[in-house]
Parts: sequence; C-alpha cells; structure tokens
Amino acid sequence: MGTTFQEIEVNAPVDTVWQTIRNFQDASWAPNVISDLQVVGDKPGDEPGAGRILNGVFHETLLTLDDDAKVFTYSIDDGPPPLSKGEMSNYIGRVLVEPAASGGTRVEWTSSWEQNDEPIQEFCHGIYVALLGDMKKSLE
Repeated sequence: MGTTFQEIEVNAPVDTVWQTIRNFQDASWAPNVISDLQVVGDKPGDEPGAGRILNGVFHETLLTLDDDAKVFTYSIDDGPPPLSKGEMSNYIGRVLVEPAASGGTRVEWTSSWEQNDEPIQEFCHGIYVALLGDMKKSLE
C-alpha cells in the first residue's frame, strides 16, 4: 500500500480555513492548481457522495465530512496515469484542519492506495504540495 503525507501551517483562524475548504465542490482557494471543477451528481459539496471532476481528468467522490473534527475523506475513482482505474485502486485522501502551536492553523493532507506505489506517491506529493501552497496564499 502506498501513502503520502503533506502538511502546512496557515496564518488564519481554524474556522476560516475549514469553512474555505469544506465544500468538496468548491476549489476556488486553489486557482493556480485547479483550473476547472465540474460538479457530478446532485449531492451538495458537503454531503458524502458528492462528486467532482478536477481539471477534466480527476474523478473524485466525497466519502465523509465531519465538521466537529474538521476532517473530510474522498476517493479518487479514476484519473490520468498513474491514477487510472487500471493502475491503482482504493485511493483514499484525507484532509484534516486543526489548531497549530503557532496560533494559526495546521492542515494535514494524507492519502493511501493499492498498487503502483512509487509513481503515484511522486505524482500526488507534488500536487498536494501545490494545493497546500495555493491554500496558504489564498488565506493569508
């Protein structure tokens, strides 16, 4: 099983960060990474089962959202290589927002999957670092 782990501190209140990113169907906080987001299905972006397609290629589904714990999980159901259905399975991403020791907010983005470990780890690590950087830029 492959995994990734990324984190960043954002100089903004925890509630502000959470309210900005909790809607799975709104990625306006990452304009330099996500150029197109298509809503899939009729579930709202804060309800498990909500779907989206990012940049025309990443098909994702919201699995859980917990406002009290400020965490959500999602699956990547299909994407470009190395994230295509034939190359990996059971991809689960998890985003956690919590207070940082510095007084700001710590955001942790982890993921796990089966198959094709190293190529997916390299591919996703770069994307998540860019997403977290965009988040920081948008909120500070």
